[in-house]
Parts: sequence; C-alpha cells; structure tokens
Amino acid sequence: MTDPQNPAGPEGTQPPAANEPPAAPAYGAPADQPAPPAYGSAPTAPPAYDAAPPAAPYGAAPSYAAAPPAYGAPADGPIPGKTMGIVAFVLSFFAQLIALILGVVALVQSRKAGHKNGFALAAIIISSVLLVLGIIALIVIFAIVIPLAVQGTEQVIDACIAAGGGIVEVNGVPIDCTEVLDY
Repeated sequence: MTDPQNPAGPEGTQPPAANEPPAAPAYGAPADQPAPPAYGSAPTAPPAYDAAPPAAPYGAAPSYAAAPPAYGAPADGPIPGKTMGIVAFVLSFFAQLIALILGVVALVQSRKAGHKNGFALAAIIISSVLLVLGIIALIVIFAIVIPLAVQGTEQVIDACIAAGGGIVEVNGVPIDCTEVLDY
C-alpha cells in the first residue's frame, strides 16, 4: 500500500499508469489466477458466472446446464429394482408366488447395483411365509374338511333312505328328504 503523502512508494517506484499491463503475480500467488489490479488502475468487471451460455446455431438442439438434484433426491439416479420391490411388497399380501418372483428379481437388480432394497427383502419374506401357510391350509382342507363334508352327506342320505322320506333329524339338524333324494 502506498502512502498518499509519498506517491513514489517506499522503494522510490512510481505506481503503474492506467494503460500499463499489470505486473507479474507476487511470490506465492497461483500462476493460473490473474494478479490483483494495481493501485490507481481502472476497475475491471468481475467475470459473469451466471451468464447464459452462448446460443446454439439454428437447428441445433439447445444445451441445458445440469441442475443440482432436488432436496432428498438421490444424487446418482434411481436405484434399480426399487419400484419392482415396492410392487412385490404390495403383491405379497395377495399373490404370493408372483410377489416372490418379483421380489427376488428386484433384490438381485439392487444388489448388482450395490444398493440395499428393503421392500424386496420384505416381499420375499412375507410372500414365502404366506405361501407356506397357504399350502398348509390347503392340506388341512383336503385332509380334514372335505372328508367330514362327504361323511356328513353320506349320513344324511342313509338317514333319508332309512326313514323312507319326510323330515329326518341328523346331528340335531332337521333335513327334508324330498330335497335330498329328489323322488
């Protein structure tokens, strides 16, 4: 900084004129950055960082600068298999076999991309448990309920044949034999 009383400066040098080029950067300043303006030189406009890019030639597609991702949005794009995992999770309550297949596919896609997929894992667990429970329920129905129904039907038919028609009582339930035997 120069003293206003002594314009020559401490070493006896004069400040550069307004039309002279600036001096080389000081020791320790980066070489790729311009030196600060000299004392008394005309101010320069700062570079325009937010200026619009130059217009594309006629007929060319416009170029758009990449915007930063929105708050809460993933920075590297969508996670592969995430949507399929959510669909598999919803289907796991209604169509277990389809949900199991979709859940496995979604989990494999996510793992290949290096991401976790909780919905796909939950869909696999829920659909497999419900699938096993459904198979157990079918076994119980075919092993116990259907034979009991057939046995009850045989009892009604035997009681109606023995009574010769009319109304009979089987296990405390009155049954009209004309509807059963269709005479």
